[in-house]
Amino acid sequence: MELNDARTQHTHPHLPPPRAPFHLPTWATAPRPEAAPGIYRQHHTPHDPKAAEQAGTPAGPLLLRAALNLLAAWLVFIYGRGLALSGLGLLGLGTLSKIPTILVALTVNLLIIAGVIRVFGHMGRWREVGRRYLVPLLSHAVTEVPPAPEAAPVVDVWAELRPAGEAVRRLEGEPVGDVDYVRLHQAWRTVGSDPVAWREFAAQVAARGGAACAHPSEQRDLPGGRAGRHDLLVRQVRLGTAQDVPKNPVAHRNAGFALDPRVLGTSLLAVGPAGTGKTAALARPVAEALCLQALAGAACAVVVGASDADLGPDDWYDVVIAPGDPEAPYGLDLYGAAPHSDEAAARLADALLPDELAPRAESARAAMQQVVGPYRAAYGRYPGVRALRALLVGDAEGWAELGEQLQKSGRRSEFEADLQQRERMHGRADDPGALLADRLALLDRPALAAGFSGGPDAKPAFAMRALEHPLRVRVKLPERSHPEAARILSRLLLGQFTQAAADRRDRELFAGMVLDDATAAVDAQAVRGVQRLRGANAGVVLLLRTLSDLPESLRAPLFGAVGNRMAFPGIAPWDGRLFSEAWGTHLVRETAVTHVPDTSGGTVRRAGRLVRKALSGTTAQTESVTTRDVERHRWSPSDLAHALPSGHAVVSLTSVTGEQVPPLLVDLRH
Repeated sequence: MELNDARTQHTHPHLPPPRAPFHLPTWATAPRPEAAPGIYRQHHTPHDPKAAEQAGTPAGPLLLRAALNLLAAWLVFIYGRGLALSGLGLLGLGTLSKIPTILVALTVNLLIIAGVIRVFGHMGRWREVGRRYLVPLLSHAVTEVPPAPEAAPVVDVWAELRPAGEAVRRLEGEPVGDVDYVRLHQAWRTVGSDPVAWREFAAQVAARGGAACAHPSEQRDLPGGRAGRHDLLVRQVRLGTAQDVPKNPVAHRNAGFALDPRVLGTSLLAVGPAGTGKTAALARPVAEALCLQALAGAACAVVVGASDADLGPDDWYDVVIAPGDPEAPYGLDLYGAAPHSDEAAARLADALLPDELAPRAESARAAMQQVVGPYRAAYGRYPGVRALRALLVGDAEGWAELGEQLQKSGRRSEFEADLQQRERMHGRADDPGALLADRLALLDRPALAAGFSGGPDAKPAFAMRALEHPLRVRVKLPERSHPEAARILSRLLLGQFTQAAADRRDRELFAGMVLDDATAAVDAQAVRGVQRLRGANAGVVLLLRTLSDLPESLRAPLFGAVGNRMAFPGIAPWDGRLFSEAWGTHLVRETAVTHVPDTSGGTVRRAGRLVRKALSGTTAQTESVTTRDVERHRWSPSDLAHALPSGHAVVSLTSVTGEQVPPLLVDLRH
């Protein structure tokens, strides 16, 4: 089938492509025509339907048809001219003087020539033949004096910043990269009409040149170079090439395939078995793009995956959190610095409970809120893991101290009902507090204690509320040493991200999260949170090995919550069914050929058919051809499960403005 035509020579996805020396004017002025979502715009040539139709006609049939029509035109002209002149002679043309006779004959010839050219030239496509063959031949044959080369126009790449004054001239005399260029323009746009900010910007440019308004890390590019191809001017990362196959829309065929915030803002779900390239071909390039955009002051990135997942070196990130690693410099705030204690408690309770305990989620949230709220009111901070666990199981000493602190703060009456409710539940078999304490024990381990806020040796804690700044955060989950703790943390991080990104006051920065293995993180709360991100200039990239790891009740809602869906080779047929249903059907023209015994004719023809059957053993048949439009799946479950070439993926896109792109077959290796 046509999918096999997309197989190409494999190239290693981790090796960075060779980069030409960066030339700012060339890069800044490169053509970037408007294009549909998913098309890499830099140097893209928009699809021309007429040119494609002409280019699709083979030279042999085109020239043969032109020659046959030329022969037919000549014969029609010769015989038509003779008949016309003979008819005019019968009408008395010969009785006219010589000059009128010549004029009438010339007029007849011209009319016949015009008619012949119009009819046979259209059928023979002479105009296309001339454009494709005669015009280039004549252009080579005609020798002209070549015109003097025109000087290349001088392009002022800093025109937008000229109002900042003479300080901008310093940028012309030093090397400036694409990150610097985008960052300086981003900073200038935030200045607006504020005169104080205008003077600060001009002073920074005068003092630091291309390093002005730098990221707090002072990095102006990613250490160690880039593995992907990025166009920061339109914030795109190129992942591959849409293949030239009938299943792909015509406008996308052979075009570069890219992702950008207008697409990632509707979130992306990628499904494929281990080893199919989800991390190398999708997660790492997107993480790299978000980190570059953060250095340019246009995004913030949270990248979550196993400690051994290839999501870029630690030098890419400002904050590296690795629970279980004593060398990791940062810890994690389990409450995300949420301003409301009930919100923080609910998020933590949802993260602690696995899917099989979801029926007890409501009571667990209430129990957590009855502890976290009074504790914060009494001490002015959220409880650490150990203190929270002790209060949930009903530690008498801890509750007595909490009551005294609430009394001193004058807020005991405000939380009296919560305290009494928790005291009544202590020791009961159905106490959700005991369940939460058992789950917290998975985090209350010596190797993990320093990684969370509240402990005596706690590290500086990262809080998800910091998404209003261009931060780059890498969280390394301890999937090998503490697998259940890693699942709890992945649920917690996704829940905190969706809440914090949606609650930001300043949504100028795009907030992106890459979750390398989202199997344990997806629950009903997460699905609802992902839906809210579309209007918050934020999005998540969720990678799954199979949809079967999710409860069946979550699979369809998850597909509806994300705008972009990506299937990798080797997915199971039941996973392919969900993709196939989500992508729907389209009309396909099918031709059916039917053969039936020939019963036409009289006695002679019937006798002839009988003799033929006796001699050859075959029955004469008539052929009936029927053409009709029928609905077929864009991609069937069988195609997705068995026909995808290695190194490829099928992906559908939806932008934040509602533009949709049908599923594309993309080669992720080029």
